[in-house]
Amino acid sequence: MTYQEVEKLVTEFEHGTYPVALWNHRAHVLMALWYTYHQPLPQARKSIKEGIKLYNVSVKGKNTDRSGYHETLTELYIRVIAQYHLTFDDNDFNARLELLDDQPFLDKSFPFRYYRKELLMSKEARRQWISPDLKPLVNLEFVVPT
Repeated sequence: MTYQEVEKLVTEFEHGTYPVALWNHRAHVLMALWYTYHQPLPQARKSIKEGIKLYNVSVKGKNTDRSGYHETLTELYIRVIAQYHLTFDDNDFNARLELLDDQPFLDKSFPFRYYRKELLMSKEARRQWISPDLKPLVNLEFVVPT
């Protein structure tokens, strides 16, 4: 995916026009990568979280205890992607895109390295940040630029 394609994805996401059929895990990660690259982390965090909630509603979804927005998953990926950015010496967004598909956090099972399924799927984890119960989010491994 190119810089321009990610920019278009984010613009459509912000307007609630990004196709629901394409709104998958990778699209979520690309959106979060964009915001955490272009905004200071506190603002990116707000843009991501509020954006997901608004997008869900715009496509006739709901944010409930069983569907829609999930605080712990969202915060987990924000933290992981923020650490991913730190593996780069330069400020080149395209370099991050080039290595993105090789990153372990694109695997949908990634959160279960840190959480028991029962905890991560709980309504408490959906409502508020819950720290990992299997191992902490430290010393994460990324495929890094050479």
